[in-house]
Amino acid sequence: MSESASSHDSPPAPTIAGDSQTTAANESDTNAKCQTAIQSLSSIVTTTTIPSTISLLLDDSSVSAAISSLLQRPDSGSGDNNLCRWLYDTFQSTEPSLHLLVLRFVPLIAGLYLSRVPLRQPQAGFEAVLLALYAHETTSRAGQAVTVNIPDLSHPSIYHESKGPAKNNSTCLNIAVVSSTLDPHGTVRSTRRARIVGVALELYYSEISRMPRESKLDFCGACEKWAGQNGETRAGVVPEEEESVGVARSEKDGGRIPLPWELVQPMMRILGHCLMGMKVEDREVKEAASKACQSLYLRALHDINPKAILAAGSLLRLREMALDPKNQIDHTEISNDNVLSV
Repeated sequence: MSESASSHDSPPAPTIAGDSQTTAANESDTNAKCQTAIQSLSSIVTTTTIPSTISLLLDDSSVSAAISSLLQRPDSGSGDNNLCRWLYDTFQSTEPSLHLLVLRFVPLIAGLYLSRVPLRQPQAGFEAVLLALYAHETTSRAGQAVTVNIPDLSHPSIYHESKGPAKNNSTCLNIAVVSSTLDPHGTVRSTRRARIVGVALELYYSEISRMPRESKLDFCGACEKWAGQNGETRAGVVPEEEESVGVARSEKDGGRIPLPWELVQPMMRILGHCLMGMKVEDREVKEAASKACQSLYLRALHDINPKAILAAGSLLRLREMALDPKNQIDHTEISNDNVLSV
C-alpha cells in the first residue's frame, strides 16, 4: 500500500509537449504578423514585387529603392502618409525582424526630417516614426542613462603594488555618460528634436552590423548634408586648421542643420563602424564615411566645437593609419629572417 500511495503522490514526469505547442504557437503568430506587414506594404509599394519573407525583404535592393523613392517625395513626411503609417505600425510590433526592417530606413528618415525642418512643412508622419523609436528605447532602458567606467591611472591595478595610501574605488569612479537619461515625450519640440533623433540613431547603431550597405550609404550622405561643408580636402588627410576655419559655406549646402553633441555622438559611432568595422572589399561605404567625417571635421572647426573636432579628427587619423602601408604588417607572423636552420 505504501508503494502505491507514494506512486500516487509523486508528480507526473515532465513532458516537452506543452513547450512544443507554445513554440509552434509563437512561430505561427510571428509568421502571421510578418505576412500582415508584407501584405500592407504591397498595397503601398506597387512598382516592384514584395518578397514573401522578412529576411529577403530586408536585403532586397529593388524594394528598398522603391521605399526610398517614396520617402523622398516632397509630401512624404505628412501625417496622412501611408508609408509613414506603415513604418509606425510595423515598429509597434514586438517582432525583432520587423524592427530591423524599420531601422533600415532610419538614416533616410532622419536625414530628410532634419533637413526639412527649416522649411516649416508638416512632418507629423516622420515625427510619429521617430517618437516610436524613442519610446521603445526609453521603455527598454527604463529611462536610465548608459554609462561606462573609464580606467583611472591614479588607481593601482591588481598587477602592481601601490606605494601610496589605498583609495576607495566606490567614491573615485571615473564614469562617462554614453547616453543620458531619457524622459518620455509625446511630441517633438525644437528643444527636444536633436535628442529624439539622436536616440533613434543610437537604436540604429545597436543593430548596425545587420544593416545593408545601402542603409549605411544613406547615413553617410545625410551626415555630409547636415554638415553643410564642401569637404574638398585630400582623401584620408585631416585638414589643417588654418586652412579649414576660413572655408566658405558651399552654395549647395541646403541641408545644413545645428549639430549639438547629443546628435553628433551617435553620428560618430555609426561613422566609426563604417570606417573601421566594414569588410575590406566594401570600399564604397568606407569612402563615403571618410567624406562624411571630413565634412563634419570642417563643420566642427567652423563652429569651434572641441568635442566634435576631437571625435571627427580621431576617426580621420585612425582611417589614415589603417591605410598606411607601414601598418599593414601582421605581427603574429614569424619572419623568415629570424628563423635559424640547424
